[in-house]
Amino acid sequence: MTNRTHREVRLAARPQGPVTEDLFEIVEVPVPEPGPGQVLVRNTLMGVAAVMRTLMDETSVVPMPSYQLGEPLHGSAIGEVVAAPGTDLKPGDLVEHRLGWREYALLDADQVHRLDPDLLPDPAGHLSQGPTAWMGVVRGAEVRPGDTVFVTGAAGGVGSLAGQIARLRGATRVIGSTGSQQKADRLIKEFGYDAVVIRGAGPIEEQLRRAAPEGIDALFDNVGGEQLQAAIAVANRGARLAIVGALSSQLSQDGPATTEIDTLSLLARSITLRGVALYDHLDLIPEWNAQFGKGLREGTLTFPHARLRGIEQAPRALRELTEGRHLGAVIVEL
Repeated sequence: MTNRTHREVRLAARPQGPVTEDLFEIVEVPVPEPGPGQVLVRNTLMGVAAVMRTLMDETSVVPMPSYQLGEPLHGSAIGEVVAAPGTDLKPGDLVEHRLGWREYALLDADQVHRLDPDLLPDPAGHLSQGPTAWMGVVRGAEVRPGDTVFVTGAAGGVGSLAGQIARLRGATRVIGSTGSQQKADRLIKEFGYDAVVIRGAGPIEEQLRRAAPEGIDALFDNVGGEQLQAAIAVANRGARLAIVGALSSQLSQDGPATTEIDTLSLLARSITLRGVALYDHLDLIPEWNAQFGKGLREGTLTFPHARLRGIEQAPRALRELTEGRHLGAVIVEL
């Protein structure tokens, strides 16, 4: 196997603003040889996510290691075991791990998780951001039957599932936010949203008041900034507001973005504002996978995503994701 090569994507420079494809370098390197207790995986699918833009910076507050200059990037991937000497894995096993951005990955056996190939109708579903969406709806916003729910960043990989999950949990009205009328129309027509507010189409608070004349009971916030402020302004007494993402900061060209909050207003209405990260709720992943598989088979859930083919498309995939070009998750077939 030593005379075989594969491609990996390395960070060539740190961004000074938006993601551009010249920040990456695709190099050809030998396929590694596994030793005892190691697993060689041929990657078949990898996911990209907005947090990867944050990890391209030298330091970040995200509890994940930043990417290193001249080194391959990393992220969620699925693949087939090629060889795994001295482990209980065997060639052909479907596994997931964190060494995406390369065609072959060499990992210690404890860094690989074997997947049930029959759990989901499409293996790509394992790369969904559904666990984050499930966590934010169930434990963050604690969505209950009868709630009016506002999901910011509703057209992203997380938000496009969060709205569907909120409906499954009994929400009677689900409102989203997005950046274009085209995406808004799709969210209503295809993904069960009742109304959508659009960035740039007027003050968010005014739009949200029209969409939720009786206020909101729960917030699933991927964005922060003006959208979080609008949600607080429109929130009912006892509302649960979950901070699940911070796109206004992650994709800002001007450094970290802050959001001004009237704490007395939160206090007066007994509003809960809670930050939730999947890192602290990993126990929910099996529960989500079972729900996701059932929902996909029964038609009560869909997995909105775009697929690009070839590892050479990975830099473009991340660029287009951060530019808001796609609805749902963005996946690269390797």
